[in-house]
Amino acid sequence: MIRILTRFFVGTSFALVLLAYCTQLGAAQRIKDLAKVQGVRDNQLVGYGLVVGLPGTGETSPFTEQSFRTMLSNFGISLSADVKPKIKNVAAVAIHADLPAFAKPGQTIDVTVSSIGEASSLQGGTLLQTFLRGLDGEVYAVAQGSLVVSGFGAQGNDGSRIVSNTPTVGTIANGAVVERTVANGLMKNDYLTLNLNTPDFSTAKALADAINQRLGADPAKGYAIATPMDAASVRVSAPREVGQRVGFLATIENFEFTPATAPARVVINSRTGTIVIGQDVRLLPAAITHGGLTVTITEDPEVIQPNALANGDTAVIGQSIVDVQLDDSRMFKFEPGVTLDELVRAVNQIGAAPGDLMAILEALRQAGALQGELIVI
Repeated sequence: MIRILTRFFVGTSFALVLLAYCTQLGAAQRIKDLAKVQGVRDNQLVGYGLVVGLPGTGETSPFTEQSFRTMLSNFGISLSADVKPKIKNVAAVAIHADLPAFAKPGQTIDVTVSSIGEASSLQGGTLLQTFLRGLDGEVYAVAQGSLVVSGFGAQGNDGSRIVSNTPTVGTIANGAVVERTVANGLMKNDYLTLNLNTPDFSTAKALADAINQRLGADPAKGYAIATPMDAASVRVSAPREVGQRVGFLATIENFEFTPATAPARVVINSRTGTIVIGQDVRLLPAAITHGGLTVTITEDPEVIQPNALANGDTAVIGQSIVDVQLDDSRMFKFEPGVTLDELVRAVNQIGAAPGDLMAILEALRQAGALQGELIVI
């Protein structure tokens, strides 16, 4: 079980501690939720194009003008060099999309369109036909369509403006048509490789044992269907015929097994005050005290007037008042094997802030009394 503690402060007098309990790590989970088949992955596509039809929120940058001239030349229209087209309704944009595994020609995917110039908004624009290329430079999809922009912007004559969300980024649902299939490694070998989302030697062995037990294999007798290769990968023998291999994967990905518990870790987010404590974190015998000395210095100047019969000037004598206050510090003693949950409860009882708990945890680590890894993000 993972314990998450977060303390939020409003002003100086209000504090709220939220204690949430997450899902048990020891519960059985499906293989498909913990691992992915090697070679079955999305591929990133990117392109450059023009958005037209903007209501004066476009741009007149040099590369936009050059792109506009190139587009016209593709339609047989040429402009002389001395002609400067006013294209405030055009914007140069970058287009990106993720091509899913097994996507076939003719299927459609969503695309995201982002301004790369000085256009103030893409609201109401239409993306012209744009090639989306992969890392190898090949065209895998063609995008075109009207943009959906959630943000908006408005500007007054005096230069004042208001912007909501991001008006320079839009999306086109099913805006690209797949033109090429990406090869995958699903059918290349006599085996499949399952890659764990979180590498762990114990979890890799548990996954292999679950597959062998459910399919009747016995590694002790030299017959193993699944073999752990390292902390992240498990190799599984699979049929070569396409239909049988798909059915085989559909079967084993729904097998359930109990993954190993995560390493003992304490994760601290110093910016938000969030502290996440793993279930296996323990404390060695330790005594803890935490407090501070508050010194307040105030100035109370005193004005002195001279006697009416004496010669003198009015003077100001400075008076400094120094107040020293020692905070109420309490000591906590913990026996062997005590969990951090008990430490957290003890610290919260005296109203300590998350910053105080962070300092205590760091001191425990330095003293060698914290059995677990301390990670600060």
